[in-house]
Amino acid sequence: MGKPSSFVLLIILLLCFTVTLASIDTNINTDKFALLTLKSFITSDPYDFLANWSVSSSPCSWAGITCDTQHERVRSVNLSGMKLKGTIPPQLGNLSLLVELDLNKNSFHGQIPQDLVRLRQLRLFNLSYNDFHGQVPTSIGDLSMLEQLSFRNNSLNGFIPLSLFNLSRLETLDWNSNLIEGTIPPEIGSLKHLKKLQLSSNKLSGAIPQTVSNLSSLELLWLSSNSLSGSIPSSLFNNSVLQDFRLAKNNLSGSLPTNLCFGLPKLETLCVQENDLSGEIPSIWHQCKELANLELADNKFNPGTIPSEIGNLTKLQWLYLRGNNLKGNLPEEMCHHLPLLEVFDVDNNQLEGSIPKSISNCTSLKKLYLDMNSFSGIIPSEIGNLTNLQLLALTENILQGEIHSFLWNMSSLRSIGLSQNHLKGNLPEEMCHHLPLLELFGVADNQLEGRIPQSISNCTSLKKLYLDMNSFTGRCTGAFSSKKSFLGGQSSTHYSPHKMSYFGGSSGSIIDSTTV
Repeated sequence: MGKPSSFVLLIILLLCFTVTLASIDTNINTDKFALLTLKSFITSDPYDFLANWSVSSSPCSWAGITCDTQHERVRSVNLSGMKLKGTIPPQLGNLSLLVELDLNKNSFHGQIPQDLVRLRQLRLFNLSYNDFHGQVPTSIGDLSMLEQLSFRNNSLNGFIPLSLFNLSRLETLDWNSNLIEGTIPPEIGSLKHLKKLQLSSNKLSGAIPQTVSNLSSLELLWLSSNSLSGSIPSSLFNNSVLQDFRLAKNNLSGSLPTNLCFGLPKLETLCVQENDLSGEIPSIWHQCKELANLELADNKFNPGTIPSEIGNLTKLQWLYLRGNNLKGNLPEEMCHHLPLLEVFDVDNNQLEGSIPKSISNCTSLKKLYLDMNSFSGIIPSEIGNLTNLQLLALTENILQGEIHSFLWNMSSLRSIGLSQNHLKGNLPEEMCHHLPLLELFGVADNQLEGRIPQSISNCTSLKKLYLDMNSFTGRCTGAFSSKKSFLGGQSSTHYSPHKMSYFGGSSGSIIDSTTV
């Protein structure tokens, strides 16, 4: 058989080129139709972001759309943060070369269409911060190229589909703040490339599977605010890359390793508060050189003292030891090496002795919770050096003496809690001259006397004022004339480490413009 002539070869090439053009044209039209269908399902576009999505133009020029220049196909749909409202049509599954689908931070609702699992080239799939409900598509595992899967802050329910664990390339799984229930399947350990596992604030129950320790690349583990039980797998404390470890607000029991940091050298955040952990509080911390956030509050640890090594964690910013049966004194050297500490919470323990003057070395402090202990002596004037302090909680101790003048010059203060102590003396007339941000002031159940300063009316941000169970005299005719709801006190209620709700006394009286 002879070779084909040059003319025949030319005809063949032209035919191939024509077929290719027709194929490309058809695919572009398919993409265009899928996106225009999406637009028709959007009921609100307050900023007209999709105004240039029209039949007469190419999808590659539309807002939020990126095309692959080689194939002239839609590669990315990124409509993040556009405040769009509507539902997703199944036709979106026709974008067969789509690599990124990001509808994050909008108001999409309805169910996630099963047809989206036909997007077999998808690597990023982000529907976070919307209002999707129903179950995660059971065939989600068909998206075999997927690397990032984020459905955070929706109303998705049902169980974790087993097909999920077919996603061998997955690096990020973020389903925080949904209504996912059931257990965490042991197959989770098959996601060998997973770096971020975020399932906090769901309805998960049962034990943490031992296979989680197979995730050797895991840098972030968030399982807080579920109903998980049983002990924490010991193998989780042996991960050389884990940085962020959050298991707070569950029903976890058992103990923590005494030398917890030995197997977690990169640890930056450890949050295990509000569980049923027991045994000794870990005492060896010097190997956690990167630790910035340590939250051990509200567990059932054995009575003990504050581990002295915590005071050497030079990068520490948040320290929560509330409700842990701690006793003894606050170490004098506690703040010598904590220049970055912003929150120090040892509320509701059995600590005693005086408040060390060295507390002023924690120059970055914004919130100081020392209430519900047995601290005695006077309030050290050195606290006045904490120029960034926003919250001072000293309620329910046995502090004595007068309230130092330094307190009235700390202009950053928003909340002051001194109730239920043995403080005496007067409230100065100038108390509100330099406290423009003060929202809450509690001195109930002390031994204060004299007149209530008329200058309280200068505290224009004040919302709650607790003065009851003292020996104030005189009339307060002007101080409260413009205030609507000053509370004299309320029954003791506990507060979260991030929001103070109790600084008052116990009478529950209301202060208004009447004789005291």
